[in-house]
Amino acid sequence: MSKTYLSSVLFALLAGASLAVSAAPAAVVEPVVSSVQMAVQASTEKVDLNTADAATLQSSLSGIGSAKAMAIITHREAHGAFTSVDELLEVKGIGQALLDKNRDKLMIK
Repeated sequence: MSKTYLSSVLFALLAGASLAVSAAPAAVVEPVVSSVQMAVQASTEKVDLNTADAATLQSSLSGIGSAKAMAIITHREAHGAFTSVDELLEVKGIGQALLDKNRDKLMIK
């Protein structure tokens, strides 16, 4: 009789655990989809050199880390708004190869 009782309790615990596990992924899947959508959106939108903050420059442009993003902002504050994407070459640490790699992601309003 104790084997039957123990089997019943074990079955109830396993059934409850399987329901909890099968319900959990729905909450996890939604944020993953949102972050994927955000990444796709960020990769297709152009970055305005005159309004972008350091975080946007870093996340949207290839080869731009925190130091180069701050150098772009510092240059913009010291010399005024960019009038063309090519002016990015005046920023220390930005060369022709880096500009060419990111040219299609940049704009000036």
